[in-house]
Amino acid sequence: MIAIDYKDRRPLYEQVVERYRELILNQVLEPDSKLPSVRSLAMELSITPNTIQRAYSELEKAGYIYTVKGRGNFVSSNDSLLELNRTQKLEDVKTAVHAAKSVGLPQKIILEAVEFIYGGATYDTNSERQQTV
Repeated sequence: MIAIDYKDRRPLYEQVVERYRELILNQVLEPDSKLPSVRSLAMELSITPNTIQRAYSELEKAGYIYTVKGRGNFVSSNDSLLELNRTQKLEDVKTAVHAAKSVGLPQKIILEAVEFIYGGATYDTNSERQQTV
């Protein structure tokens, strides 16, 4: 479920946090589902339990998980996190569209790219260039 990239410059705990964040926001992990124990995940990933504990602490501070004393860590059922993530992703799309527009990409090409990503059209990056040449 979690993979560590030892070539990545980020600290290991940040990689664990990011991967769990993705799993939670993409709703791969159900709300209130139990996470692996600190020790078992540390053994599975061959890293120290302190690293996993730090990752879990970061996830808890951010509201992605909660801890029940003596029972373990569980995924939060926080809809506001999902909405915040969707809002951030929409802002990312807006930024990308503004950047594409600023380098002169026509609206048609941008819309074709979006339709292609959603599987609704065939996308040819050369179609606009062929028409204008």
